Amino acid sequence: MPSNLLGRKSLDILRAEASDEGHGLKRSLGPVNLVALGIGAIIGAGIFVLTGTAAANHAGPAIMISFVIAGIGSALAGLCYAEFAALIPIAGSAYTYGYATLGELFAWIIGWDLILEYALGASTVAVGWAGNVVSLCQDLGITIPPQWTAAPGTELVLYKGRWDLLANVKGLLEAQKLMPDQIAAQLGTMQQVTATFNMVAFLSILLVTIVLVIGIRESAGLNTIVVFIKVGVVLVFVGIAISYVMGHMETAKANWTPFIPPNTGNFGDYGWSGIARAAGKVFFAYIGFDAVSTAAQEAKNPQRDMPIGILGSLVICTFLYILVSGLLTAVVPFHALNDPAPVAVATDLMGVKWGSYLVKVGSIAGLGSVMLVMLLGQSRVFFSMSHDGLLPEWAGRIHHRFKTPYISSIVVGIVVAVMAGSFSISTLGDLVSIGTLLAFVIVCGGVILLRHREPNMPRPFKTPFVPLVPILGIAFAALMMGSLGRDTWIRLVVWLFIGMVIYFGYSRYHSKLQG
Repeated sequence: MPSNLLGRKSLDILRAEASDEGHGLKRSLGPVNLVALGIGAIIGAGIFVLTGTAAANHAGPAIMISFVIAGIGSALAGLCYAEFAALIPIAGSAYTYGYATLGELFAWIIGWDLILEYALGASTVAVGWAGNVVSLCQDLGITIPPQWTAAPGTELVLYKGRWDLLANVKGLLEAQKLMPDQIAAQLGTMQQVTATFNMVAFLSILLVTIVLVIGIRESAGLNTIVVFIKVGVVLVFVGIAISYVMGHMETAKANWTPFIPPNTGNFGDYGWSGIARAAGKVFFAYIGFDAVSTAAQEAKNPQRDMPIGILGSLVICTFLYILVSGLLTAVVPFHALNDPAPVAVATDLMGVKWGSYLVKVGSIAGLGSVMLVMLLGQSRVFFSMSHDGLLPEWAGRIHHRFKTPYISSIVVGIVVAVMAGSFSISTLGDLVSIGTLLAFVIVCGGVILLRHREPNMPRPFKTPFVPLVPILGIAFAALMMGSLGRDTWIRLVVWLFIGMVIYFGYSRYHSKLQG
């Protein structure tokens, strides 16, 4: 019976696998592709979806501080990822890094945890993508049956000729300073329906899965084009919003007062605890550089290109997050930002119709690229785990023509599509954040351990100020994990327990390392 649960995969084996061109994944990605891959994952969910909900429910205008906290934590973890990605240029991300430093059991925990990060992340983004598509269709006079546009049980109302979430309409009415009885009276006159299934989100995941099965070169090329489009759209929004704020300084001042809304008496409901909780939630938007590292085995020159891809995309996107979140809360009262398309809400309020259309099209393109990168990361993690024997052989089977792990891509795509159609953003988002943060803690710890065990190993990229940077990375991640709700922790523990059952029931007996 295998007993070495903490057996580590040697770096020599990992390097040999990375250089196996004939039986592995196709090396076709350069530094521009990798930076675009990171931007494709980072820009999207944060700007186009999560900024509004985190500001409306937790931080108010101080969401800018939340992004600074999350950005610092991401930069610290990103430096640790960069060292591992250059040192171990093979698919699998934190899973592979954990295998080389902490041992097989921890590697399994990370791999199982990454399912929360990628699969649930793609589902979450698909819900936001669907919200933008539905909004744009309504602008064009096309009404998708509302019962097929949200998670089962979600209440929608017909407000000013448009179907919208009941919760968002309440926020808009509250922003008008109406009394509770006035709000209830207005809502009572509106037509309401209860959603059955989010068919729009479901179909979006199936479409992205088809693109990924065709091949990484086609996927990366499409993503690069989309990234340039959506970054341009974000910059257009910034220009329009700055112009609006300059002409409506009193409105912006009122929307930013108070900058940090007072706490309601509950942890996480505004105040500094709300800023911390919002940071934990929007951390979901910073997993892009992690997805870059999963493509290390497909990089042309990983030792040089991986650090460029990881850190370059992180710096660009953090700056844009802070700028856009500040402008959003200056233009729109934060109570009215609890919407799957907050940037579109802001452009509508500014009365710039062409800007509204442009922003929605850019949001659709942007969120589409996020789904692509997340599903790419998930299938590559499955590929690595299957290669090590921890998952069945089919999960790592490569298509003879496309050179992609097509079976795992299809299976993951179907499961994620069903989840996207069945659950809301609020249900999925916190699990994605806590799963991501847990992986970051393990990677930062792995850098410290490997420096102690292999101090003289040649490192193409070295994390500066070790152990200070990894320790700070762990501390920031722990702070944000602690700010998330009790229910999120319970779900995480249950998920990890299921993973342990699978590991001790199947994986440890089929592990190639255990022999």
